[in-house]
Amino acid sequence: MMMAEIELFDDETLTPVNDGLSLIQKKDGLTFGSDAYLLAAYVRRQSRAKAADLGSGTGIIPLLMLARDKVASVTALEVQPGFAGLIERNARLNSFEDRLSTVCADIREYKPGQGLAGQGLGSFDVVTANPPYMKTSGRRNESERKYIARHEVMGGVSDFCKAAARLLRNGGLFYVVWRPDRLGGLMSGLACAGLEPKRMTFVHSRAGLPPCLVLCEAKKEASEGLFVTPPLIMYSDEPGRCEYTPGLAKIYETGDFDEHYKRP
Repeated sequence: MMMAEIELFDDETLTPVNDGLSLIQKKDGLTFGSDAYLLAAYVRRQSRAKAADLGSGTGIIPLLMLARDKVASVTALEVQPGFAGLIERNARLNSFEDRLSTVCADIREYKPGQGLAGQGLGSFDVVTANPPYMKTSGRRNESERKYIARHEVMGGVSDFCKAAARLLRNGGLFYVVWRPDRLGGLMSGLACAGLEPKRMTFVHSRAGLPPCLVLCEAKKEASEGLFVTPPLIMYSDEPGRCEYTPGLAKIYETGDFDEHYKRP
């Protein structure tokens, strides 16, 4: 993939990531992690699909989906103007400016039809979200950018579910990565938004430990029926070593989950 030349500011870094991508990140912002990569890999391939990403940050989830042709195009919604501009620069850097567009908006207030023509109520096939995991706190010992990315300042998981439901067509799919200890909030948020959970995978850092992440695929206006996949174990238990398990290594290599994580 040809990379466009782009100027970096003093508060930015350029990081090579998977799938031949490079990512401009803010030094005081939330950086790309395994949760974003796993979520992008969890998305089923729909090469003609129109997707939206809620709270897109640097745009890493849309970039990963586009690099693997999971979807045809992505509209990234981001509330922080600095990051909305960063998504546009990352799109140009990776030559996806014709397939990745940005709307600077609060997902709680984003009105159907706002932004690009034809990208509003019920027009999207896929919506993805990596919502802030933490409740708001009085202590702010980190940058404002990072605080907003980590905490529910601009909306909780139920707000992300409602926003996804507004954008999805009937039968469209919502993909979200979340904290297992707050799974109840996600389930109630999906139910209130008319999104039915259809597939769920618990992610464990090591075998025998409680899950650290949960991936969920939900469908708009669908019938009941949830497939809980085998768990994904990230690291081997070999003492003194920190190696990917074969399952995780394959996901990083292919950008996709095996078929036994996708049935039925």
